Amino acid sequence: MIKPLQHSSLEIGTGIYDIFQKSYAVEAALLNSDDFPPLKRSISAIQNSTTSFYGYYNKQQLCAVMELEIYSSHIHVRSLTVDPEYFRQGIGYTLLQFVIDEFRPSLITVETGHGNHPAVKFYLNFGFKKDSFFMTDVGIEKISFTLRP
Repeated sequence: MIKPLQHSSLEIGTGIYDIFQKSYAVEAALLNSDDFPPLKRSISAIQNSTTSFYGYYNKQQLCAVMELEIYSSHIHVRSLTVDPEYFRQGIGYTLLQFVIDEFRPSLITVETGHGNHPAVKFYLNFGFKKDSFFMTDVGIEKISFTLRP
């Protein structure tokens, strides 16, 4: 089940933080990065974010979080994180399909680390097209993708 998350609450903000820590630790390892900015994001920063968060629940357990920047006809997926315990169960696909069905955007954008091969493969298999490559200020090469559903 997917539902909006009231990230300003301490309980929900902490749950989002926990998923981020688990999932982004895997990505940092894939990217061979000791300085991975998403792992430095605090619970307070999550609570005070102006973005929208959606959670995927398995029974009562939050097992994935998607953070969106929602514009009139464009959605930017700021993060799509799944607890590693739930990897490869179709949850990421379900979350992206939710964005398409719920918001009907003309464009969806997302970025990931270029060396995060599972994520790159996932976005390409979903139908995203490679858009550009760029280097972050901490030396991580990223790739951006676009999808026009």
